[in-house]
Amino acid sequence: MQIVEQKLEDITGALTTLEAPWQDEHAAKVMALVQKIPVKEAYTHEDIGALFDENFRAAFTIAQLFLGISKDEFQDRLGAVLGPRNIGSKSFACQRAAYIAALGEIELPAAMATAVNFKPVWSDILIERLRSGRGKAIKGQKRGRGLEDFTEALVRAVFGEKFEARCQFVGVGNAVEKCDFAIPDRHKPLILIEAKGYGATGSKMTDVVGDANKIIRAKRPDTPFILITDGITWMRRMSDLRKLIKLQNEGSITRIYTTKMAAQFEADLRQLKIEYKL
Repeated sequence: MQIVEQKLEDITGALTTLEAPWQDEHAAKVMALVQKIPVKEAYTHEDIGALFDENFRAAFTIAQLFLGISKDEFQDRLGAVLGPRNIGSKSFACQRAAYIAALGEIELPAAMATAVNFKPVWSDILIERLRSGRGKAIKGQKRGRGLEDFTEALVRAVFGEKFEARCQFVGVGNAVEKCDFAIPDRHKPLILIEAKGYGATGSKMTDVVGDANKIIRAKRPDTPFILITDGITWMRRMSDLRKLIKLQNEGSITRIYTTKMAAQFEADLRQLKIEYKL
């Protein structure tokens, strides 16, 4: 093979668009089942049952599409009613009535009626493309930022302006690591706080555990490290949540809070303020 020296333009000039079909076998089955759904002004539990009886896996996707939410969010909503281990096809077969009732509880019949009887115009197509593309990313970002804002409001209520947000703190041996809040500052932090919610862009469950461990390795052993997390999706990955609980039980994490624990979180921050004379 002849040795040549390639140039940037040799490659950029030869780039093409990689085309790929969006449909697979499952998508084809979903579309086929969608076309069988009768047009009605309202839908009943019997209609939902018939849909899932026809093809459970395709109906599961169709329900998600009617509700306009991601697969994870649909599983979470259904799991919150039935239990996270009871949302599969075996559960539907064993407890059909309860399963259909749960779908009713998360308002699937109403979502079906709204979608089927909707009269779209051309702009709706573009809006839907925006929602399903950019909208998903924005939704994830807002979830994550919402938890950070919740945490910052309580930190500010207790410490005023004596903190730095979304910074890199200096730890043992001048180690530098990212954290959401360093109190009173990032150079000599006395308290470290990380806010991580599952379901937020860039915040997978394993990321939460990994980021927590990075902070633990970098900080002084005597620096309190508080973790704020939330999201019922944790119920589907209990093993990772157990890892965080283990870190807390071992003393590597001082305390783990959720948004429902706001009062306790604020009370503990005020106690730390007294102890560290802040």
